[in-house]
Amino acid sequence: MAKRGPKGPLTDEHKAALVQGRSEGKIVRDYLEALRTNKPKRGRKRTPDSISKRLGAIEKELAEADALTELKLRQERSDLQTELLTASSTVDLSTLEANFVSVAKGFAERQGISYTTWREVGVEAAVLKSAGISLAAK
Repeated sequence: MAKRGPKGPLTDEHKAALVQGRSEGKIVRDYLEALRTNKPKRGRKRTPDSISKRLGAIEKELAEADALTELKLRQERSDLQTELLTASSTVDLSTLEANFVSVAKGFAERQGISYTTWREVGVEAAVLKSAGISLAAK
């Protein structure tokens, strides 16, 4: 098999397309990650107050816990503290969504991503409609 030689310098048009692809890819990735992290969870919603109450109960339980129970309680406490911190830092989905809508159609066409695939990863139908992506398209 022969070695492939240098392909020559990239054209300005190709460089611009690469920049556009990276930029749009980041917008799409950020939106999908925000959807994933803000996905509603099953069961009763925890409030900061209910988390704080559970943290107080854990402190009381730790005083009398055996070694294995202590380990589990300390992990639960760590998880709850993390949840409390992340619950207070909300993501502005509206800005991410607006950015997504502005690039999604072109991105989907270039990447060959169908309406159904967008829906499977959690993008709402109304958002896709705003972006100009319909079920009839690919």
